[in-house]
Parts: sequence; C-alpha cells; structure tokens
Amino acid sequence: MSGDRRETPPVTGGGNGVVEPNKKSAPVIVPSQRLRLHANKEHVPESYEDLQLDFCPSIFSSLEKYMPPNMLNDSREEKVKFMRDILLKYLPHGERTRAQKHREYRQKIILHYKPLKRELYTMHPVTFFLPSFMKAINDNTEESLRSIISEPSPGVLTFEMLQPRFCELLAAEVENFEAWVNDTKFRIMRPNTMNKFGAVLDDFGLETMLDKLMDGFIRPISKVFFPEVGGATLDSHHGFVVEYGKDWDVDLGFHVDDSEVTLNVCLGKQFSGGELFFRGTRCDKHVNTGSQPEEIFDYSHVPGRAVLHHGRHRHGARATTSGHRINLLLWCRSSVFREMKKYQKDFSNWCGECSREKKERQRASIAATKSELLRNDGEAVA
Repeated sequence: MSGDRRETPPVTGGGNGVVEPNKKSAPVIVPSQRLRLHANKEHVPESYEDLQLDFCPSIFSSLEKYMPPNMLNDSREEKVKFMRDILLKYLPHGERTRAQKHREYRQKIILHYKPLKRELYTMHPVTFFLPSFMKAINDNTEESLRSIISEPSPGVLTFEMLQPRFCELLAAEVENFEAWVNDTKFRIMRPNTMNKFGAVLDDFGLETMLDKLMDGFIRPISKVFFPEVGGATLDSHHGFVVEYGKDWDVDLGFHVDDSEVTLNVCLGKQFSGGELFFRGTRCDKHVNTGSQPEEIFDYSHVPGRAVLHHGRHRHGARATTSGHRINLLLWCRSSVFREMKKYQKDFSNWCGECSREKKERQRASIAATKSELLRNDGEAVA
C-alpha cells in the first residue's frame, strides 16, 4: 500500500470489535455526578468480590476512585448503583439479555470442561514470562520498561515476553478445549465476528489469570506509553486466541479493536506469512480516512514476542501461506476513559487525522497573522 491517502482500505464495519460512531446523544449527567478526570489516590476502594454483579468486581473497585467526592462515603449499595448505571451505558438494552445468557453459557462450559494444563489457570510470573520482561516489570520505572521495548513505528510497541514453555502449554490447552467442543458437539462463541476459528479464553476459566496479566503486567506499560487513552486505568479485558493457516482462518481484514490497548503475542507454531499491517490511529470520525507515509508499517510475528498497540490503531493480518499460526490477544479496556470520551471533542493527542487537521489550522492561523502584519507594515510605510 502506498502513502496515497486515498488508498487506505475501508475499515470493516461491525467486525473485529470495530467501534462504530455512537449515533445516540450522550445522556445528560449533572456535573456533580460525573466521574472525576483523575483518580483519588488517597481513597481506598471497597471490595465487591462478594456481590453478584453484571461486571467484574475489580471494575467497581477501580472505578470507585473516580467517583464524585461527595459520593465516596455513600453506602456500598449506592456506589454500586451509580457505577452500574455508568457501565450499563456500554450495553444497549437489547444486549443485556444477551449478557445474562452469556454468563449462563460460560458457567455451563466451566462446569463440564476439564482443563488439561491446570498450571495455566493461576498466574505464575516466573514460569510464564522471560527474565528480561520480569526484571523490567519488577523495577517498575519508565527507564526499565524502555530498556526492553522497541517502537518500530509510532504507537506500535514490541518486546520479548513469553517463555516458550508457556506458549506450548497455552496452545495445548486451546487444542484440548477445541477437541472437547468437537467431541461434545458444544456450540461455542468465537472471539469476534471476523474470526471463524479460535476460542475465548475467558469462557473456559482463564479470566482470573488474564485479569492478573492485565493488572500487573500490561497496565504498567500502558500507563507509560498510552496515558492518553486510559492506559493507567485499564479495568476489564476480552482474552482470546486466534488461529490461522490452511485449515483455519487465512487472513484478517482491515479493522480497529474494541479496546483501548491491545496485546498480541504469537504462540507459534511453524508458519509463513501472517504479517500484521498497521495504518495509523483514528477516532470514530476519521476511521476511514487515508494513511500518511509514516503511518504505514508491517510487522512479522515471532513466537513469544509481544506487540502492544492502541486499540484504535487500524490494522489487519496478511495471509498465513503455510503452517499453523496461533496468537494470544488481550483487548484491554478502561471504563473511565470511555466515560470521559463522551464529553470530548478533540482527539488530536491520539488520532492521527485530528492531529493533522489541528496542525493545518495552526499553520493557517499563523500564515493569516503574518499576512495581516505584513499588510499593516506596508500601510504604515506608505
């Protein structure tokens, strides 16, 4: 693909988590009842683990720090009601019944499916991650993180992350789950509407482990590299694997993810092709605009190596021409960022096209000012 802005392929609507522009007007919220822009770091949130909730309990604990100051001393029930009302805005009315059915679907799987590699279901950092990655996370400084991370293209981070043994274990667990699905004729939900193969890891018991992966390992990196899209406030995820090859999906169309930050790690196996192609980050308004030359980047997968990028970074996957490729994906989301985004109009700090338009306006304004000064000087001399 050339740098001609007209040649950027249209983003696939309703596909791999594509976030369509919200046609409905934002609900009216009394200013004092809005979430705070910054967390109250001194506030210790309550635990919601003992409650039967529509969302992961950790989301409520995270979101509580952003509640209006006058509500922090309210009862836990009042806090839950306030936060639940906000979170439910992301589920259209017709989706709520579907969400309940999905919970029942997940419970049925967990009840009947017997895990093959039980060590995967509890977070074991030393055996999951490479020593270099662990050291950078444990040092917990921007310098330590930058020492292991490369940024071959703006907003695309790569780093060595997973132990080969972990990649093998997870691939084996997915194969075991798929064998169970085939044997029992159980109809499973695929990761998204674009992939016909793959599995949602959260659906068969890996949700807690993946939550810890996001909280303890992805959020610290996102806090440094993606603060403009809620990288410090990631509080929920969608974890899954995708499979490519002759007998699986072959490629993946141009799209954006339903995430603030996406982790993509190749697990193996032997394969050719399957490169990711990136074409710039865009807001809803500009999702189908052209790409600038500096936004065009292709990435070749390496088992164990992670790619971390903005969910709105437009991308796709080229055909896997031979072999079998398996990738772990973690769509990390921030309910705080999504709520704040409703009241924003300027996304120039992360949307490439918004940034370009802003710079054009600034250049035009400077040019107009210079022209006016020159004209005034000319009149003064005359």
